Amino acid sequence: MTTYFISRHPGAIEWAARQKLAVDRLVSHLDTAQVQAGDTVIGSLPVNLAAQVCAAGATYWHLSLELPAALRGQELSADDLESLCVHLEPFHIIPTGENQ
Repeated sequence: MTTYFISRHPGAIEWAARQKLAVDRLVSHLDTAQVQAGDTVIGSLPVNLAAQVCAAGATYWHLSLELPAALRGQELSADDLESLCVHLEPFHIIPTGENQ
């Protein structure tokens, strides 16, 4: 079983290190074909990729925060993330199969 932390943001990577998360692979882009049942994936994935992680039998933990509009598009430090109460939340995402 492998634990992945997915981020291209230095602040998120530093935040994860501060939390002493046990991570086997730190990557900026996830190849969902490598994810296997029993793995753990941590990050802020687009919903379609998070659904693929869940479909593979892995656990998805989302790096969640309430980001004010004024901070969108800015690179946030680990301190910024902490002030925004960033936290990890488990999600199990299943596509509905409905096409609009």
